[in-house]
Amino acid sequence: MPDPAITSGPDLGCYKFIEDGPQELKNLCLCGCASKKCFASYNFGKKVVKMLQEINDHISKGAFEKVAENHPTASVVVRPEERSIALESSIKQVQSCIVDKDVMGIIGIYGLGGVGKTTLLTQINNKFSTTPNGFDVVIWALVSKDYDVGKVQDRIGGNLGFSDDSWKNKSVDQKATDIYRVLRYKKFVVLLDDLWERVDLNQVGIPKPSKRNGSKLIFTTRSLAVCGEMEARKKIKVECLKSEEAWKLFQDKVGDETLNSHPDIRELAKQVAKRCGGLPLALITICRAMACKTTCVEWNYAIKKLKRSSLTKMKNEVFPLLKCSFDNFPVTTQSCFLYCCLYPEDYRIPKKRLVEYWFCEWLLNQFDKFSEAQMQGDCIISSLLSACLLERDGEDFVKMHDVIRDMALWITWELKAKENFFFVKAGAQLFEVPNVKAWSGAKRISVMKNQIEILRESPFCPNL
Repeated sequence: MPDPAITSGPDLGCYKFIEDGPQELKNLCLCGCASKKCFASYNFGKKVVKMLQEINDHISKGAFEKVAENHPTASVVVRPEERSIALESSIKQVQSCIVDKDVMGIIGIYGLGGVGKTTLLTQINNKFSTTPNGFDVVIWALVSKDYDVGKVQDRIGGNLGFSDDSWKNKSVDQKATDIYRVLRYKKFVVLLDDLWERVDLNQVGIPKPSKRNGSKLIFTTRSLAVCGEMEARKKIKVECLKSEEAWKLFQDKVGDETLNSHPDIRELAKQVAKRCGGLPLALITICRAMACKTTCVEWNYAIKKLKRSSLTKMKNEVFPLLKCSFDNFPVTTQSCFLYCCLYPEDYRIPKKRLVEYWFCEWLLNQFDKFSEAQMQGDCIISSLLSACLLERDGEDFVKMHDVIRDMALWITWELKAKENFFFVKAGAQLFEVPNVKAWSGAKRISVMKNQIEILRESPFCPNL
């Protein structure tokens, strides 16, 4: 049965004429002088004359100084937002996809954890409240890792007026029917934050956005693979900040009072900011920790702790968030990922040689031929790239983001109690061997890219 919202109203007659007009033209014959269905054409003509008379009456009585208006802004709940962190280019990309009718309705925003995807989605949401756009409603829903269809439906239903206890007690199927019944006749935007897997739109009750209905679905995820599973027609990656943008954010958050408290602190602060690798979450977290540090001793100590991946703020606030992506992988992929932190910072890791090492270290499945192992290794690299845990560096190389490498080292250090940790001093500019007692119990040791010439002691490493 047609929805009442589209079968009534002052414009219904006009739409009916537009629909029936082509058929009436087909009924004409004898060069348009007669009709095959005279009675039907006679009635249709009477209705046209009547409507033209009504239009003339409205014109004679009406005042039409203003005959058109901009589309009203959509119904949207404004959300608290962080100050922009150099996301302008990404915002423009998303907005151009929203207004571009040739871009099909699903848009995926992906990138590393803590890079600013939620901030970007929040700003997109809030812009709908001030910009004329032609959408009827904008809906925000947090999905998160522990995806629960009913909870997502409750968040969407709240935007549509379904908030009483009787509705919340309905089944998933009943809620989906209610949501679909409302949204199918609206031009909507649904914003889904933090997807870790495919969301079945039919199960939730969201009509599939398309070029035909003009609606949009925009979601954030850490994985490019999820963009594919969601059939996103446009995929936008949120990159880490460039060095100039990162330093500007760092200055704003720490404040001039701290940076000017000693002549040397500004240069030390630049080292700290660089260590964050342009990751906004890391920058903001470190800034909060350093905002009241006004001595060079405190800043040098922070740099030392950062190099050891042992700064408390990073361990408590940044690494656990990034580790969620790591936890999402099977054990084989986790082991291969951790192996990459044996290389020095910013090292261009040859993909083929990396897979050879994985194969020789028994990290991959047991294959008779290396060519078969190479296929599995390539798939693992692709999955790590998709999750933004590795970065492309040309066609044949990959590299680890500094903060991701620090997180990996932190994970291996957490395994020390299990006698499974890594001892890594790669690229540490060492001339002498570190204390070999620290090597005891290590599963893997890396002192590559140093200037060590002599091993003065024989380390005891039963787990190596």
